[in-house]
Amino acid sequence: MSVTDAIGRIAQIQATLVQLDSVGKGATATSSPSAASGSGATDFADALAGALGTSGTAGATGATGATGATAGGGTVTGADVVADAKKYLGVPYVFGGTSASGLDCSGLVQRVFKDLGIDVPRLVSGQSTVGTEVPSLAQAQPGDLIVCNGGEHIVIYAGNGKVIHAPSEGRNVSLVDNWLDDSDIVTIRRVVPQAQTASAAVSSGLASMSGLAGMSGMSGLSGLSGLAGSGTSASSQTAMLQALFASLVKGGSL
Repeated sequence: MSVTDAIGRIAQIQATLVQLDSVGKGATATSSPSAASGSGATDFADALAGALGTSGTAGATGATGATGATAGGGTVTGADVVADAKKYLGVPYVFGGTSASGLDCSGLVQRVFKDLGIDVPRLVSGQSTVGTEVPSLAQAQPGDLIVCNGGEHIVIYAGNGKVIHAPSEGRNVSLVDNWLDDSDIVTIRRVVPQAQTASAAVSSGLASMSGLAGMSGMSGLSGLSGLAGSGTSASSQTAMLQALFASLVKGGSL
């Protein structure tokens, strides 16, 4: 394996460390992407990059690329969106409202994502272009945004055939049965990844580490692929990886 290939592999590992840290902290729904970027995993990745003479920015770019066009840096998932939206159930509909004292449909969406550290446009017209498009209602996942009524209304898909929305004047934010079908829908938008997507990325990254075994002094890495799906907690996996690489850097293997 050439030095260039090795650096490329290490960039993947940096991204994996960030993903592991994010998955381990996924239960904290209010954590923001900016907070995740200051995590111990990211700090370690930057330190490793410095030891190798590469830039920390390169590692951060690799981590960001792993989330594709969705937002949240892998920290926020669709389940977090639904959980936060449920906090506003019962809040009265207020045209133009953006707070817990009153919300309209797009105000609810903006408020929920702001709680989670993600900025989205204020109006339905802008919210209908964020994230990536989901082809059909059958493929919708919790946390997806569904734009309907000719682009005049937006709801949050809650899973299990339910949606959360701020309906109209005189009513409250509600969790209701989804009444829409594909013919009623203008677009479905996925702003943040699903939890299983982040987990799959972590497993893939761990498995790819076995390719580093060909480097002098790094044969022990071949066993790391067994961590994926082993039942070891994300935080334990992160700690193990950090300890291993710290040892390799200190010993001059990297």
